[in-house]
This record gives sequence, C-alpha cells and structure tokens, in this order.
Amino acid sequence: MAKKKTSLKIVDDTIVSKIFFIRGEKVMLDKDLAELYDVETGALNQAVKRNLDRFPKEFMFQLTKTEFESLISQIVISNPTSKDRRGGTRKLPYAFTEHGVLMLANVLKSQRAIEVSLRVIKVFVQMREMLLAHKDIMLKLEKLEKQTGGNSEDIKLIFEYLKELLNPEVSERNKIGFKISNP
Repeated sequence: MAKKKTSLKIVDDTIVSKIFFIRGEKVMLDKDLAELYDVETGALNQAVKRNLDRFPKEFMFQLTKTEFESLISQIVISNPTSKDRRGGTRKLPYAFTEHGVLMLANVLKSQRAIEVSLRVIKVFVQMREMLLAHKDIMLKLEKLEKQTGGNSEDIKLIFEYLKELLNPEVSERNKIGFKISNP
C-alpha cells in the first residue's frame, strides 16, 4: 500500500513570526520548530540530546531565565512558572540557529522535517538579503550625509525626507460616500 503524501502548507509569514533575534543570532525556539515539524517538543529535544555532537553552540543554545522572560514580554506565551498541566514551560527552551534547523532535519529523519527545514532556510536567507539591502542603503546615506554635513541645510532636509520615505507615517484617509448638507 502506497504511503499517503501529506502536503506542506506553511506560509512564509508563519515562519518569519517564529524567528527571534537573541544573542545576536536569528533563531527559532524548540516549541515552534516542534509545531512546524508536527512532533512533540519533548520528542524533538530528546532527538537532539541523543545527537548532541551534531549541535555545537553555533547551532543551538539554551535560553537563560532572563532571556526567556524578556522574550515572554515581547510575545504571548503561557506563564513560564506554571507547574500545572494546563500550559507553561517547565524547562528553559532551546534556540536553534539557521544551521541548527538544518541539522534537525538530519536528526528527525522524516520527510516533513526535511521539507520544513528547507522552507525555513529559504526564509532565513531572504531575511538576510533584505536586512543587507536596507543596511547598505542606510550606510550609504550616512556616509553621504557626513561628506556633505557642512554644506547646506537643504541637503540635510533631503536626508530627512529620504529617511521619512523609508519609514512613512500612516495618515487618516478622507471618508468616501455621500455628504448630506443641512438646508
């Protein structure tokens, strides 16, 4: 009997929402990866523990209590101090870098893990390219601003406008519809 092929429908935005910047690295937490791989977090961590030699500190690290509390304040996670079975984290989570995510596919050895890992790696690469593009633009603007810093106020005004264009403000729009005037 042929195996039923499961379709992988994970939106890139879902993956991006699960990537955090911790210790200067873009990482994903064990619970989020377990959800994407469709395995229990404990099973994922057990597979990692059986293969610790494949996960050096550049691939994976455990969050400190301070890092985890800071992360909780940024996102909505159930109470980490909860000791009951209704939720919460009893152990500090592991964070996996881009290379750690790829290594997880080798450790878990499932078709879904391979597909998800490839998708996650593509998102990491897209994020890196996007950040580099914006960084290059800002560096060039700052360099040009320093070179022309003493020339004129008009040039400074141009730089302010360019920076506003990169971070536009949202303004209210005029309402559309019929306007009834009072006689």
